[in-house]
Amino acid sequence: MSGFLDQKLRTDLTTIKVYQDKMGNPFDVQYIKEIVQQTIGSLHCALFVAICADYLSDGLQVPNDGLDAELLRKGYATLLWKYGEEKAQIPYASDIKDP
Repeated sequence: MSGFLDQKLRTDLTTIKVYQDKMGNPFDVQYIKEIVQQTIGSLHCALFVAICADYLSDGLQVPNDGLDAELLRKGYATLLWKYGEEKAQIPYASDIKDP
């Protein structure tokens, strides 16, 4: 290793007033009521984020009574399949020559 990190002067956070009360509790947690949350044990993190972004981009309130991830996944899969089928039906020309 180059030892680059060893050459740097470290900041002593205990000497900075704003950080002194944070040494045992590094950040504050705020609990917000009625906010949408992913179902515990669900492995659909990316889908959950995409669904929330979709709702918000349409100016809609994300429902906080639970999202049926499996149903929404099937809906998005259907939309992508339909898009692919429609795109395959459209003839197009390209200036790019295959090798």
